[in-house]
Amino acid sequence: MKFVRTSIIALALLGTSAAAQQAAPPLAAIPVTLAPAIPGPESGRIIVFAKRAEPGEAPATMIDTSPFEPSGTAIAAREIWSLTPGEVASVDTETDTFPAAFASLPPGTYRFQAVLDRNRDYNYGGRGGGDIVSPIVEATLPGPLPLLTLTDTLPERTMEDGLARVPAETAAMLRENLSKAEPIDFVSPALSAFWGRPVHVRGWAALPPGYAKGGPRFPTVYSTGGFGSTLMSAQGNAAAMIDLMAKGEAPPMIWIYLDQSSPTGTHEFADSVNNGPWGQALTAEFIPWIETQYAMDAKPSSRFLTGHSSGGWATLWLQVRYPKLFGGSWPTSPDPSDFHDFTNVDIYAPSANAYSDAQGQPVPLVRDKGKVIATFEQFAKMERVIGPYGGQLASFEWVFSPKGPDGRPMPLYDRLTGKVDPEVALYWRDHYDIAYIVERDWPKLKRDLDGKIHLAVGTADTFYLDGSAHRLKAVFDKLGAHQDFTFISDRTHFDLFKQGDDDRGLMKEIAWAMYAKARPGAKRPAKEGRTTPPVSLAM
Repeated sequence: MKFVRTSIIALALLGTSAAAQQAAPPLAAIPVTLAPAIPGPESGRIIVFAKRAEPGEAPATMIDTSPFEPSGTAIAAREIWSLTPGEVASVDTETDTFPAAFASLPPGTYRFQAVLDRNRDYNYGGRGGGDIVSPIVEATLPGPLPLLTLTDTLPERTMEDGLARVPAETAAMLRENLSKAEPIDFVSPALSAFWGRPVHVRGWAALPPGYAKGGPRFPTVYSTGGFGSTLMSAQGNAAAMIDLMAKGEAPPMIWIYLDQSSPTGTHEFADSVNNGPWGQALTAEFIPWIETQYAMDAKPSSRFLTGHSSGGWATLWLQVRYPKLFGGSWPTSPDPSDFHDFTNVDIYAPSANAYSDAQGQPVPLVRDKGKVIATFEQFAKMERVIGPYGGQLASFEWVFSPKGPDGRPMPLYDRLTGKVDPEVALYWRDHYDIAYIVERDWPKLKRDLDGKIHLAVGTADTFYLDGSAHRLKAVFDKLGAHQDFTFISDRTHFDLFKQGDDDRGLMKEIAWAMYAKARPGAKRPAKEGRTTPPVSLAM
């Protein structure tokens, strides 16, 4: 189950007083203040959203932006470090804005809302617990910008908030199984030494029916979440797998759902000079520890990896980086594995630019049913205004980039112009370009890696990730390797797992393919009655 990023709160539509409206000067900045009832002082990033109100449109409960409609909402933002109640912070609407300065917005009535992102994590999960929001205020442009008062502190998200957004039948199934998932919490010595504080590897375990610690041992699957996933969504995934195993629709295995979210985005379980030794922590510390906690086979032929999107990249990377440790990886729609096609950008091309191609045309990044709905430039510039941390594109740099003179990751490309830094690109290639590393190191990797990768992606992937997968396949084909690549016709990033009427069909195929590796000769029950033929993901 994937929880879609939405606010949990429905804000009442409130207006400011006439005096407050008159107090807002017609300047190139929008005033934001902290309500007297908020204790303060407060720090964080103030983000102001402005969306045109169409005639006859129903009152809004929230003004927000979306990468699937990047230009639909105007954004302005600034950092604050000690805002006290009643104090006004002026948010510049001319420079740190997207898609353009507010002064250039078409004339009309707009709805404005301010959010104080106290944890500076809006890029990863949107507004959440502890953030402070203003009521929605309408104003006509051109004209004075309204005063926005931060009044309401949002509560922490709960599992029930997520369950309220899924079909009733699914919610009931999850409620029945959530308590059966077991929490996992391990303090990593390597990561703690890197950061100078305790750093945890966390997740949830889904155990097969009739499991007993002193009983039979089971194969183990390590699954990582995609961008936007959390420890809470990992619990939901564990509950869903417990249901599948109880019904006999998935084989009996131990599933470990790992949380790979971090303040910088997703750490991908890769050793990084910026995020720390996450690969070492998982393979040399966490796995030896957890194999003492559960009745696991604890051998490579029964250790498997799977994940979707950023989680797909992580599981693909772990299989290539530690080929002896794992018996196979089943990544789905993985993030780019060949940086000649980093979501339509060849970062190695002469004069490479992330925003425009060789013909000067905008580089597309997000599509739906063949229509481009966001470009790389739109996505990058929107993310930059929302904040410097936690966004999908910045997250890649925290994993892949060398550390710069200021102690932060060096950007792959200039956020203003899109120009790619060739030195950073070469660092990415040598350390994290999976296709390059496989071809470079194949003589050493072949014995332990050959036949272990089973990748699936849709031919209409929302983020064009099928392009990079084709390139990785070409490398394996050139090497004469025995990997399994499945390109599912017309599937996107979000409906890849659907088979017929079964939204979890592909996951079941993956689970049975893993089980056949760990238990050769085991038969899949015939009672399930699949409505469509299985895709090629097995041995």
